[in-house]
Amino acid sequence: MFSRILIANRGEIACRVIRTAQQMGIETVAVYSDADADALHVQQAGRAVRIGPAPAGESYLAAERILQACHDAGAEAIHPGYGFLSENATFAQRVRDAGLTFIGPPPEAITQMGDKIASKRLAAKAGVNTVPGFDGIVEHADHAVEIARKIGYPVMLKATAGGGGKGMRIARDDVECREGFVRAASEARNSFGDERIFIEKFIERPRHIEIQVIADAHGNALWLGERECSLQRRHQKVIEEAPSPFLDEATRRAMGEQAVALARAVGYQSAGTVEFIVDQKRNFYFLEMNTRLQVEHPVTELVTGLDLVELMIRIAAGEPLPLSQDEVKPRGWAIEARVYAEDPLRGFLPSIGRLVRYLPPAEGPHVRVDSGAYEGGDVSMHYDPMIAKVIASGGTRIEATAHLRRALNEFYIRGVANNLSFLSALVDQPRFEAGDLSTDFIGELYPEGFRAEDVVHDDPALLAAVAATIHRRYMDRSARITDQIPGYERRVSDEWVVVMGGKHYSATARSGASQGVCEVTVDSGQGQVSYDVQSLWQFGQPLFRGTINSRETCVQIERRNMIYRLQHWGAVVDVRVLSKRAAEMLATMPQKEAADTSQQVLAPMPGLLIEYRVKLGDEVAVGSDLAVIEAMKMQNVVHATRRGVVAKLLAEVGDTLAVDQPILEYAT
Repeated sequence: MFSRILIANRGEIACRVIRTAQQMGIETVAVYSDADADALHVQQAGRAVRIGPAPAGESYLAAERILQACHDAGAEAIHPGYGFLSENATFAQRVRDAGLTFIGPPPEAITQMGDKIASKRLAAKAGVNTVPGFDGIVEHADHAVEIARKIGYPVMLKATAGGGGKGMRIARDDVECREGFVRAASEARNSFGDERIFIEKFIERPRHIEIQVIADAHGNALWLGERECSLQRRHQKVIEEAPSPFLDEATRRAMGEQAVALARAVGYQSAGTVEFIVDQKRNFYFLEMNTRLQVEHPVTELVTGLDLVELMIRIAAGEPLPLSQDEVKPRGWAIEARVYAEDPLRGFLPSIGRLVRYLPPAEGPHVRVDSGAYEGGDVSMHYDPMIAKVIASGGTRIEATAHLRRALNEFYIRGVANNLSFLSALVDQPRFEAGDLSTDFIGELYPEGFRAEDVVHDDPALLAAVAATIHRRYMDRSARITDQIPGYERRVSDEWVVVMGGKHYSATARSGASQGVCEVTVDSGQGQVSYDVQSLWQFGQPLFRGTINSRETCVQIERRNMIYRLQHWGAVVDVRVLSKRAAEMLATMPQKEAADTSQQVLAPMPGLLIEYRVKLGDEVAVGSDLAVIEAMKMQNVVHATRRGVVAKLLAEVGDTLAVDQPILEYAT
């Protein structure tokens, strides 16, 4: 067994590998860029080595620097995690040539499976079902259109070396095909250094279901059940679960056996995933093989009881698998939600900045949190925006979902925008509860994009009761600590008006006979509702925990001067608690007019200005390309939303942009 390994990665997955290695008694070495000098994985590892500046191309993708760090630290093996160099066959070979061990599959297997065209041909030869398509190289946009017409629209354009949703576009006509080819090739070139594109038939309303395989150097290969990964946005997985609520036992076994056949055909060793798309009749087709650990591997670990990172390390050390296929017996259910630094209400634009408050839900028998973040840490524009993964388990899918909902509800993040409300809305959907999933699920639910009104609290009076309780406690404290003239002590009223969502709720909040008890009555105009609120919440605590009418409740709280921002089951509301007279006066207050930015184009996201596609004096039409901004490893084109003539370019190519920063101005 190894005595010391280096983790050639960062963030959550680096912390994940470090945890298992330390449990095995193996010393760990972290690598870090300048942007990650204070990162959690650097703090947790036994030793850390700087490998370069913030851009990934000069640090985490710089193979020479990582190999040198391994040599300097005296590590015997390298675990690549996922992303970066994890599926780079050249890097794996260089590790081997340096006399080190690559904790992953052989370079030959990575090469065969890393090229989607070659892997599709090999899969077909191994007896694995494949999607109809063109498995040659697409030479240019017109060639792409010619191929797409022969296959029949809709088609999927994919980077041959792609992954993680990058270098992928769906085309339903010639125009989309031409534009999709250009964008996919550009993203593939920037992300993988390989701009080759291939085309295949796009399966309508498919499910994305993958099989976890594990194989050793002694001829043993197993499949460890499946993962349902159909909930995706822009081809990026959002929620994954094991097992799939859709598969029957016969389909499950057939997929598992084909996955193992493919692994054997390429001489696979280590953990890997064979991905399939499955149509509504349970016909399944090979999509690709990921020759690395998957982001969603924890759901497999929770239902099988296996530690995949430990198995990878032991296999790399030459040990045989400790179990047979008959001993693989998944039990229960597990669901994972990916928490990202992005703003769902602004088209999921990435968010960067400092995690001013970061309180993940408590881990326990049914909740696991994998994260590389901590309070006070930064979310950088240079890397993937994932903050954490919340994984919940239970004996049934219903139980696992309930644990996940509670965990998401208790996850408190401030300082960067995040998708917690979006995740809560997804798991609360009747279609999700029924297991009626497809890769189109999110687009069908939110065709106009995710909006605040898509998360409406089913009991707003309960939130009014919480706000009234909190406000009453603040007022009681204020009365106690304010200097009083004997006989003229300040008295706190029981009667309040709760202003929330444009509505006024009459509320009575009386302190109870014992500490932490408040008796609240709320009238929304449709009758009164009484709430017995019991909580030991104290001033400044971000989570209001307690029982309301004997039911356990947790509400997130943020006080902003006179406003209480409450978050519960994904719904976010701003609340004022006022006296009756103050509420009447509030209604007469003028509204501050927003600044006029109608002549300007604002950066919709933080990122790097890659290029302008217009110049001074150009006349642009609605939909015209204006600029390209790179953020979180993705290129985003800014389109014109109105006609006009370009009068000013307000930023320079190469500038790092803030969200809503003006980048262009039209002539008046």
